[in-house]
Amino acid sequence: MYNSEDEDIAKAIALSLQESSTRQQPAESEPTEVITISDDEDEGDDEERRFQAELQRAIEASKQEEARHKPTSPAASESPPPQLTQTQTATSFLSERAQLERERLARQKRLRPEVDVETPDADDGHRAKRQHLSPFPHQTRRTDYDASSSATTSARPNNSTSGQAGPSQNTAAGHMFWDGEVRQTANAHVDPATNKYPLFLLSEILAPRDEIEFAIVSSYVYDYPWLYSMFSPTTPVIAVAQDQSGEETIKAILPNWIKTTPFLRNGMGCMHMKFMLLFYKSRRLRVAISTANMIQHDWRDIENTVWVQDVLRRSAPIAHDPKAEDFPTAMGRVLRALNVPAALVSHLRNDHPNLPLQRIEELRTHYDFSKVKARLVPSIAGKHESWPKVVLTGHTALMKVLRDMGAMAEKGKELVLECQGSSIGTYSTQWVNEFYCSARGESAQTWLDAPKSRRAKLPYPPIKILFPTLQYVRESVLGERGGGTMFCRRNQWEGAKFPRELFHQSRSKRGGILMHSKMILGLFGAKSGTSGNGSSSETEESETESETEEDVPSALIGWIYVGSHNFTPSAWGTLSGSAFNPILNITNYELGIVLPLRSEKEADRIACWVRPPKKYNLSRDQPWIQSESPVCNAG
Repeated sequence: MYNSEDEDIAKAIALSLQESSTRQQPAESEPTEVITISDDEDEGDDEERRFQAELQRAIEASKQEEARHKPTSPAASESPPPQLTQTQTATSFLSERAQLERERLARQKRLRPEVDVETPDADDGHRAKRQHLSPFPHQTRRTDYDASSSATTSARPNNSTSGQAGPSQNTAAGHMFWDGEVRQTANAHVDPATNKYPLFLLSEILAPRDEIEFAIVSSYVYDYPWLYSMFSPTTPVIAVAQDQSGEETIKAILPNWIKTTPFLRNGMGCMHMKFMLLFYKSRRLRVAISTANMIQHDWRDIENTVWVQDVLRRSAPIAHDPKAEDFPTAMGRVLRALNVPAALVSHLRNDHPNLPLQRIEELRTHYDFSKVKARLVPSIAGKHESWPKVVLTGHTALMKVLRDMGAMAEKGKELVLECQGSSIGTYSTQWVNEFYCSARGESAQTWLDAPKSRRAKLPYPPIKILFPTLQYVRESVLGERGGGTMFCRRNQWEGAKFPRELFHQSRSKRGGILMHSKMILGLFGAKSGTSGNGSSSETEESETESETEEDVPSALIGWIYVGSHNFTPSAWGTLSGSAFNPILNITNYELGIVLPLRSEKEADRIACWVRPPKKYNLSRDQPWIQSESPVCNAG
């Protein structure tokens, strides 16, 4: 039963969260700690008393504010979601949020400074812990990492081509990215001298924050209070997340915030997409697709990658085309799969009838994506059957994208892949060759009808799997305490048929930090070559051609993928069935973009790792295995 105390609690939530962001920061010289998340957190009396004290202070502050009047919402054109009907009131939402806030704060003793639980790609279907270091112990809220001390000072107009991150101003605030830009995230532990290219701060991507009219944000892991502080409290936000039981839900979780979760079969897999759609009052849309979760750790302590592009709203909408196949159409499919329409309807009917996006179709009809050169590659969890459906998701969607952009590997050319990620899968020669076929832009029809026994005997293709060694993690700035987001299991590594010979060292170009970035670099070279990097003459020819014939397929030396996909079957899917009727099964929801490459220089600039990557010495090198670290598993 909703009562006045719940109402006071609900009204206080926003101030409670904002208040926590202003707590005094401890000296960085204090001892560090490892944050360990498990399923059996203690809810002690001390934390309950602390919660009640904090809550009472927030309630008193809230009572001093004038009540905000909310506009009446007209009926929306779409049917209401079953979870939130028209008869439910905003107070019931806030009452539920108040209870969630009680539970969240009751668990904070062991979760601080970030509410942070992540799994590796669960090929075996179970969850694992995510651990990471807080270099600022007991600091519960730090709005953003200030990278000004490590900023580069050279500047040029922002006229970069798709994917370029050439020498320019380090900060993104106040700058538009009409041609798209890929940058690494700022990092608190990097030597400024290693910041050769400009970087992204989350606060810069969101700038100017008070001009954001509406936002759709997706992340696997959230620190909601921290992220809430990055937006204006009046901005309506849809947060795409994961329900632990895999159910499709929508819930009001914060003032003006609705969380939506998609369906996961049997509760397995994860909603792993990381993106933002930011609708500004200036009629501009900013699309950001990243590798970073919405927690401080990912934007401060480890390296991530973000692609950002600004898109203008059309002066007049175009007609809806159900047969269109382009970036906004693909994004629309993603939003529907993530249960975003239900959350959008809830916002429209309850508090925000004038959102700049009224229906998912308007993403294409009302915004001009004609300058977007990146191609969207999603993975939608579930079973996908028949070619029309199979080519819209997973590694077969990658295949279609490469064919559409003219980035197939030509006959006589070898494709060498460098796969950077933070989670290792369970590999077989059959799956690796399956993925490699798509990465060449070749249809699976060429091999689906071949006997499985024959495919199981194929040698591994030229693929380099990048993963940090135990030695590199120990020697990194944060040491083993910072390795809690990297996943490899001992039973994987020691499997009789596991391709250990494909492993190469993952080392950041910016020094001793660990990379959470997920990238795949595909470069064409002569089949007789072993480096896969192409000759210098090929590179020079490509650069010359790109100046005059930018879209000619022969000018491409390869492509690069940036997004949430790790190089695993869970992320990219496993293909079966026949050439006539293929079936693709995918465990996770993932999202990324593919950009064409026209020179080695461009490839080196975008890739976040030291190239060429150094191969594991299997007699000496061991992969980092978090579960075996006494530091990560202490206590």
